Amino acid sequence: MNKTISILLICFLFASCAELQPFMDQYALSQPKPLSSAEVSSGLKEALKIGSKNASNLLSMQDGFYKDELIKILLPPEAQSITKNINLIPGGAELVDKVVLRLNRAAEDAVSEATPIFISAITEMTIADAFGILKGGNDAATVYLQNKTQNKLQELFMPKVKASLDKKLVANLSTNESWSLLTKNYNAVAGSFAGKLASLEPINTKLDEYVTEKALSALFLKVADEEKLIRKDPLKRVNDLLKRVFGELDK
Repeated sequence: MNKTISILLICFLFASCAELQPFMDQYALSQPKPLSSAEVSSGLKEALKIGSKNASNLLSMQDGFYKDELIKILLPPEAQSITKNINLIPGGAELVDKVVLRLNRAAEDAVSEATPIFISAITEMTIADAFGILKGGNDAATVYLQNKTQNKLQELFMPKVKASLDKKLVANLSTNESWSLLTKNYNAVAGSFAGKLASLEPINTKLDEYVTEKALSALFLKVADEEKLIRKDPLKRVNDLLKRVFGELDK
């Protein structure tokens, strides 16, 4: 605004503004052009691609799930009675520890293949809500992506999780085998006279559905963390497109 006023004052002092035309043209060229919908859409897609790759790489590392208390996968809620009655199961505490470890190892293993699925979904995002997402909350792009792709990602991710649960990961046992051993021992106790007196219920959880839900929730959580960094920290904007698009938020 101050520069524009100065130009007008100088123009007033001269008999003609013709001499100032080159300067005015140069000034106009120096002003940043408004962001287009295409640029905003491309910037958001780029941010989500970077965020999803970083999130996938982080979670697929050994202990990416297991040593992160925020996303560590514990026994399914309906199986909490196992831990409450662990002394009734021979070697129960050790079995629970092994199953929890394997649940997290399965998630870490499956997540390593998630990036192409995310990238495919991201490229299908339209520009319809681009500016709304840009000006939205710190996780607006992630929420938009989750709303648009959750069901599709779940369908595509489930077979990968199931395959991972069937892999021989620790001591030549798959997660499913380890889980079956634990629930078999627990269900035997639950079906006994003592178990019935204690009102114990058999456990029949589908691990592939449970781990898929937990793994996807963790992925979106980490993608959201990456989005927040790009929105708030200029150093995280690793290319000119991100700098231009998200630079609008700094104004």
